[in-house]
Amino acid sequence: MLLGAAIPASGQAADGEVIAAAQRMEQKLGMRVGLSVIDTGRGTVVAYRETERFAMASTFKSLACAAALSGGDAVLEQTTRITKADLRPHSPVTEKRVGTSLSTRELCEITLRTSDNAAANAILKVLGGPAEVTSFLRGIGDTTTRLDRYEPEVNEATPGDPRDATTPQAMAQTLERLLVGAALAPADRDQLDAWMSANAVADGLLRSRLPKGWQIADRSGAGGHGTRGVIAVVRPPGAQPLVIAIYMDGKTHPLKTRDAAIAEIGATIFAGYAR
Repeated sequence: MLLGAAIPASGQAADGEVIAAAQRMEQKLGMRVGLSVIDTGRGTVVAYRETERFAMASTFKSLACAAALSGGDAVLEQTTRITKADLRPHSPVTEKRVGTSLSTRELCEITLRTSDNAAANAILKVLGGPAEVTSFLRGIGDTTTRLDRYEPEVNEATPGDPRDATTPQAMAQTLERLLVGAALAPADRDQLDAWMSANAVADGLLRSRLPKGWQIADRSGAGGHGTRGVIAVVRPPGAQPLVIAIYMDGKTHPLKTRDAAIAEIGATIFAGYAR
């Protein structure tokens, strides 16, 4: 589905190529792919399966940290003591910090850089639970996305389960509000952008095909039933940003295979924009 203002035929062709790339990956891998790409400069959206629900998996961590930022210093400077009981699978930083206390600000830096699951859970507990992230989202205009559970249950991604899910359209619109729009104060927006720009666990996705000189702030996620996703704000030099949400599920291929599929779709997006 293509939305937005009238655009040149060359732009329409490029957008059609993005949808075709998503469909090729569906056919090649036997999976379901959904995407939404907002061109904030051109005022257009290219989308495919954009209103279908997908599990967020770890992409929720950007939303949790946005909610923390919106709470100000009272939330960000609150400290959490890390215990052995708090650890979950994939807690590469917090497992080395057992017995110490970390501020919510530090926890956000950790989870958005490394996807540390114990750090993410600690943030959710400071906020008052997953439902508080949903409440934050409703307050900024997202009526679709919902967060219900902690790590690692959030990654179950059972087909048809509405919990812990979003749509590509809703996620892209929310990310635009957070990192391009005015949903956060400017300093908080810049902080979220910086945390996501330092992501160290998504090199095989969009970053692998990012043109030289472009900047990216992203967050990836993976879960059951082949779930893989990435959300990003991409900034070409001297141009307005692209906001991207890509999700896939349905068949459990190796992670590298799913990453390569998303990277290929990303390459098509970038090539079309650069024309």
